[in-house]
Amino acid sequence: MVRDLKSQLLSGRMAAEALAFTRERRTPAGPRPAATVILLRDTADGPEVYLLRRQQSMAFAAGMTVFPGGRVDPTDSSIADSWSGPPPAWFGERLGCPPDTAAAYVAAAVRETFEESGVLLAGPSTESVVADTTGDDWEADRVALESRELGFADFLHRRGLVLRADLLGAWAHWITPEFEPRRYDTAFFVAALPAGQITRDVTSESDQVAWLRPADAVRAVEAGELLMLPPTYLCCRDLIPYAAVADALAAAAGREIRAIQPTIRVEDDDLVYLETT
Repeated sequence: MVRDLKSQLLSGRMAAEALAFTRERRTPAGPRPAATVILLRDTADGPEVYLLRRQQSMAFAAGMTVFPGGRVDPTDSSIADSWSGPPPAWFGERLGCPPDTAAAYVAAAVRETFEESGVLLAGPSTESVVADTTGDDWEADRVALESRELGFADFLHRRGLVLRADLLGAWAHWITPEFEPRRYDTAFFVAALPAGQITRDVTSESDQVAWLRPADAVRAVEAGELLMLPPTYLCCRDLIPYAAVADALAAAAGREIRAIQPTIRVEDDDLVYLETT
């Protein structure tokens, strides 16, 4: 449960992993690059965010409620000729990384969002977005991307599409704590659900999906009804003040983004706290 934004008492598997890491002085695993998208839509009651609950069988963040996303794939770095919007160098300045790394983050964000929700932030021109991705042919491509039988660049080329980087706003940058055996260096983006497109419960990695207002998601976590890792919780919390999706997207341009890597503190030999500074 996340309540204190600076210190969280760990329990269960996470506490055991953190204690073993500290006592055995383990060497931390290197974090792998990943990207996630905070997908938003407007409603009469304010913006909602799209959330997935990961299967209990997943090796990382099992049972946690998350945004669509995943690790960067090698093919994500080869989409330069299918790019529309701010250049990779612009995203690199926002995220504090080289342009080629930033380009891979953006491409992974768009690809993973399509794989896990059926929503595609790409279009046939620099001013348009695919209107509908629910057909059988789209689903066949989504499955092929998910299984890595089809590369993302090849997918865009074959369909004559350009990735709409201008539809993404850089929002946050988190690195998994050192005690976790699987670690990720993750760029978080915000984006609006494109007009005409709908989300679909398609990925095998989740067992439940939902659109929730950020404030409702935060309350559910604090009531123990949802499980979230701190980055997901804090991103939802940060979105509460915005009355419309456009306001959140506009705010993304001015956010100060720094890489945050929580650390652990052990008290009395068995109380483990996850701390965010």
